[in-house]
Amino acid sequence: MMNFIWVAFVVIAVIAAAFTGKMDAVLDNLFSFSSTAVDIAIGLIGIMAFFCGLMKVMEAAGLCDKLGKIISPLMRLLFPEVPADHPANSAMALYFAANILGIGNAATPFGLKAMQELQTLNKTKNIATNAQCMLLAIATTSITLIPVTAIGLRAGVQSKGAAEIIAPVIIATTISTVTGIFFTIVLGKFKRWNYDKIIEKEMAAGTLEINEDYIGDDPIILPEEK
Repeated sequence: MMNFIWVAFVVIAVIAAAFTGKMDAVLDNLFSFSSTAVDIAIGLIGIMAFFCGLMKVMEAAGLCDKLGKIISPLMRLLFPEVPADHPANSAMALYFAANILGIGNAATPFGLKAMQELQTLNKTKNIATNAQCMLLAIATTSITLIPVTAIGLRAGVQSKGAAEIIAPVIIATTISTVTGIFFTIVLGKFKRWNYDKIIEKEMAAGTLEINEDYIGDDPIILPEEK
């Protein structure tokens, strides 16, 4: 779906440029921002490597498990289907902490690790569980107490007042997170988006893909396997 969306953006931009006589500007921006994209991607390698390594060190030191236990009451409330001793809890705890601190791309390795761990509790390959949907909702609407990245960018272009966005950011992200959690819970109860109902529909259509890495105690047994 995202591929179609991006192609549509490009096509619309080219058509609009042709009608407005700004094709040269579009082509110039295309090539200039292509190089910018490469610079950004290469620049992220160091950040990703550092925080991936940091997570490995924290795992080896047992800090991930301790952090997971500290926020376990909240995790059980938001992710009731995830066992208390599952590795996903510590990975999600680190992910939420990174998002709360507003360190942006540095949180990505933690989020990927958390989603990977949650997939071991998913009976299917192509249907997101309630826990995975909740993680995504919280990640995209995350409460941010200290928007470090935003403050750093503002400080780079203005001499003072870079931190004046803290209060508005806290208010806005708190509202967005509460809204995201609310609608994730509510919509998950609808038949159209209910995890078990979707499994039944996919199974009836013969398109259900079983997750061989599932480690839970309630695996799906297809009719031909009975």
